[in-house]
Amino acid sequence: MKSSLLQRSMALLLCLAAAAASAESRLPIVELSAGMHVVRAEVAARNEDRAQGLMFRKKMGANEGMLFVFDEPQKICMWMKNTYIPLSVAFLDEKARIINIEDMAPQRLDSHCAQQPARYALEMNLGWFRQKNIKPGTEIVGIR
Repeated sequence: MKSSLLQRSMALLLCLAAAAASAESRLPIVELSAGMHVVRAEVAARNEDRAQGLMFRKKMGANEGMLFVFDEPQKICMWMKNTYIPLSVAFLDEKARIINIEDMAPQRLDSHCAQQPARYALEMNLGWFRQKNIKPGTEIVGIR
């Protein structure tokens, strides 16, 4: 009986440690706007944060997303390895204007690329940009 109680206590401690580690690794949040629409976006500005992206997430709020920030404009391509949420990605230039928007199916390895060098990429739930009538040329405010 003591052994069972000890095992359950250890399991609980491991779960709590994992939850604390997850909370500590939370990315910074920035509030952005696209026209009258407000977005709360996690900011992935470091290589390891961009590589992780939204992998392994099961859901995302209606007006939540992830902003990928690169040091300089470059050819950016995204894929959906280990990503369970269907997403739309807007590629943005240095002035935070949308270059193009691509829809991405979950857990696919095909590349979705910016049509020209981009400085940012904003991932949102699939169809978010279309539903809000946000198109190429729209500026995303709050990035710069």
